[in-house]
Amino acid sequence: MVKLNFPWLFTTVVVPIVISALLPLVDKKVKPKILDAVCAALLLYPVAILGWLILSTRLSEPIVDPIYFQSPRLGSFTMLLDPLSAPLAFSIALVTSLVSIFSLPYMRHRFEEMEGEGARPPGWGSYFMLYTMFSSAMLGTVLSTNTLEFYLFLELSLLPSFLLIAFWGYGDRTRIAIMYLIWTHVGALIFLIGSLAVGLKTGVFDILNPQTMQFNMGLGGLLSAATRLPVAIALMLGLFVKMAVFGVHIWLPYAHAEAPTPVSALLSPNLIGIAGYALIRITYTFFPAEFQQVSPYLLGLAILTMIYGGLMVLAQDDFKRLLAYSSISQMGYLLLGVSSLRELGMSGAMLHYAAHAVGKGILFMVAGTLIVQLHGLRSISKMGGLASRMPLTAGLALIGFMNITGIPPSLGLWSEILIVAGAVNRALDSGSVAFVAMIAGLLVAIGLSTAYAFVTMKRMFFGDVVERLRDAKEARLGILAPMVVIAVVGTLLFIFPQIFLQPLLDSLRALLG
Repeated sequence: MVKLNFPWLFTTVVVPIVISALLPLVDKKVKPKILDAVCAALLLYPVAILGWLILSTRLSEPIVDPIYFQSPRLGSFTMLLDPLSAPLAFSIALVTSLVSIFSLPYMRHRFEEMEGEGARPPGWGSYFMLYTMFSSAMLGTVLSTNTLEFYLFLELSLLPSFLLIAFWGYGDRTRIAIMYLIWTHVGALIFLIGSLAVGLKTGVFDILNPQTMQFNMGLGGLLSAATRLPVAIALMLGLFVKMAVFGVHIWLPYAHAEAPTPVSALLSPNLIGIAGYALIRITYTFFPAEFQQVSPYLLGLAILTMIYGGLMVLAQDDFKRLLAYSSISQMGYLLLGVSSLRELGMSGAMLHYAAHAVGKGILFMVAGTLIVQLHGLRSISKMGGLASRMPLTAGLALIGFMNITGIPPSLGLWSEILIVAGAVNRALDSGSVAFVAMIAGLLVAIGLSTAYAFVTMKRMFFGDVVERLRDAKEARLGILAPMVVIAVVGTLLFIFPQIFLQPLLDSLRALLG
């Protein structure tokens, strides 16, 4: 365990939040371009710090900040970067910083649209403040070492994202924002109930023991036998709502489709996947036996989520809504890897978070590019032949779909192989019937993912050019450059997956015993 002498990880979360709170004060005094530059600089700071720590240590040991809050009743609050959290932390930092650059040209279009509708949303300073706070709070969740600390950052990510949808969203944005707030807040409260049940009964809220620097593995065993499984299920259920798995997914298609597109590009690839990470970091760490007990049911839920999401994608005509349902399907993959309880599957799940962040971040920015360049067009049936008019946008969309379907050269290839290997390995251990059912479900789910990805590409970008789109042209550099950078980083991670993969395998091998 590497103990830092300075709270570098803490600064990656708190510095952007504190400085961004000043942006509304200078809203009328500086140009939006300056506010965007400040926002991007604040969010590139975590990229630099996390990149430095990952490359300098190669994640050979967990990296821990000094403790910055300690209480006899609430435990200690600090921050941790280790092989499990590193793929998520780096993905969040990378995508949020680059999407912030994309925000300026896209939100200019959105502000003009809203002015034409007679709406008067808050100014640029408020937008970039809320965007930065949302981004930093997500990073705080995956670096947290205490269940209450995790909950506080989870709730902190909820408020700014709610306001971003309510102020700058599409359609009936107020109703959709309230739906999003209620569903995800209830999920967070269910998680909090489970956390309090553990913490108040055992006296421990720390995931990582600050004295021994060891994880509090099996802490739930200190609860009575009758309460262990219900408390573990409460933790899982709260996270399932955040993750939008089948049955508690109702809020996601509305919120992700109607949020302003830069916010959709964070909600879909970044926010919901954090719950999959927390299933390992918190629920499995505290309740390994109970997690093992319910994992066969979770495998079935994962396959159901994958298939349902894939089928719903095929029924969509609105491109953003299609991407929203695709996220439900992708969370099924992530849950499948986690619930396999095999080091390959769980490693694949964490890599899939990063692959999904790259792929879906690009795809939502492609959706935003089309909205700007095609005057608000989102209907796939009204598109066609756009590759001849917008070749770079078409190429980026293809890279995005390749990442979420596992086609090389994309990080999604490695994550999908590992997830499938972990799930099949678990099914083989469970018996022939479970193995056959697992293979059948996986074939259907993977087939659906591949079908919706490339059918959508064909409908939007190939064939004859639709008459009304003959004047379409490629977007400006400010819109395309962030997508290109994300695509390049995703390709580099495909070439060098060992940066995250080998430490992940070693860490999960130790965690699983």
